[in-house]
Amino acid sequence: MLDAITEYKLIEENDHIVVGVSGGPDSMALLYCLLEARKTIPFSIHIAHVNHGVRGEEARSDQLFVERISKELGLPYYTINVNMIEYGKERGITAEEAGRELRYGFFRDILERHGRGKIAVAHNMNDQAETLLMRIMRGTGPDGLKGMDYKSDDIIRPILGIDRKEIEDYIRQKGIETVLDKTNLQPIYSRNKVRLELIPYIEENFNPNIVTTLWRMSRIFSLDLNFLEEHTKIKFKNMLKSHDKNSIILHGDKFLVEDRSIQQRIIRNAILELNKSLQGISEGQIAGAVNLVNNLETGKEFHLSNDIILRINYDEIIIEKSREREKIAYSYDIDVPGSIILENGYCLETKIFTKDNDFVMEKTKNVKYFDYDKVEGNIRIRNRRDGDRFIPFGMKGSKKLKDYFIDEKVPRDLRDRIPLVVDNENIMWVVGYRISELYKITQDTKRILSISYKLLL
Repeated sequence: MLDAITEYKLIEENDHIVVGVSGGPDSMALLYCLLEARKTIPFSIHIAHVNHGVRGEEARSDQLFVERISKELGLPYYTINVNMIEYGKERGITAEEAGRELRYGFFRDILERHGRGKIAVAHNMNDQAETLLMRIMRGTGPDGLKGMDYKSDDIIRPILGIDRKEIEDYIRQKGIETVLDKTNLQPIYSRNKVRLELIPYIEENFNPNIVTTLWRMSRIFSLDLNFLEEHTKIKFKNMLKSHDKNSIILHGDKFLVEDRSIQQRIIRNAILELNKSLQGISEGQIAGAVNLVNNLETGKEFHLSNDIILRINYDEIIIEKSREREKIAYSYDIDVPGSIILENGYCLETKIFTKDNDFVMEKTKNVKYFDYDKVEGNIRIRNRRDGDRFIPFGMKGSKKLKDYFIDEKVPRDLRDRIPLVVDNENIMWVVGYRISELYKITQDTKRILSISYKLLL
């Protein structure tokens, strides 16, 4: 297990590790393996136990068992009583999903009290096989076939690469006490049926090494998909036009030149970025959204689950939450030189240069240059206000900012969120579009102000 911790960087020095311990063989093996690992890497262990409220006195006995083990080991112990069946009914989800939500919510509450750290769970190679078979039967895409990862955000699975037989041997050799959850031996949940009926049937009739085979398949898919994911991130960044907590806007022309596989991944990742989850979003929905995009017909919409809408506006692809967005005015002062990180994840940076023969202006839409001596007073970044006017670069007269946005085919719901760099008198730059004619660099310019605006990904 220590090899996995090192290879996948699961635990760092001085981490707080919240360990989900049911008292069963898997979680007890994980706990004692972490105790061994702590001899090499200094970190804190916190034991957490959830009584799901479905096994009465037996569950209470398990709770007391884990509490006793915690005291014997001198480790902090946290526990909670919940009713996952009632919670599932209230939320309209299965008891298994309810139990998972309640567990991880409790684990994260503990972690929040201590700061930096991870949640360690006892998923192993057999759990991976069960997960893959369940996903295959539901009709998963390639991403589902890589199964669980050693690390997913704040969750780590240090014994993921160890099969259940090895775990049982370890428990027996070390003489580690465990308890038995009898519901794990009853085919009352889908996962139990896969574990107790389907996998033994496959082992007996088709492949005695099906668990190892499925593990190997998951590793192959994981390797390939990690490459695809990194490639997709690069493409996504290149076509990203705007991004806030409610919407993502992509350049349609850049999207259309990509392979269908990358297109679907970009839409999928955009939804994940907005909603922090793909729960309820099927591969069929993603495919349907991409079909709409490939026609790029203005005004068309595709409604996905979880109140996510994809729509087309001119040559832009807009993925957004369907609820009405609040239009909040914002304004931030900018130091010169200096930088500021805005709430929407963008960073704005200013620098001052002396105009000389060695100075070269970078040609990119996210970096613009201004005659600094023409700036009046302080520089700020804000969104639009009623009555705003602007003199676009190359023009002599001013025009209403509203009319400029119409001419540039800027979507109506985006206009209030486009940043404007202003001084005390005028709009200097409509970020992502044009600078003002008033501040252009000329032969008489002595000091040059550069302003860059970029997304921190």
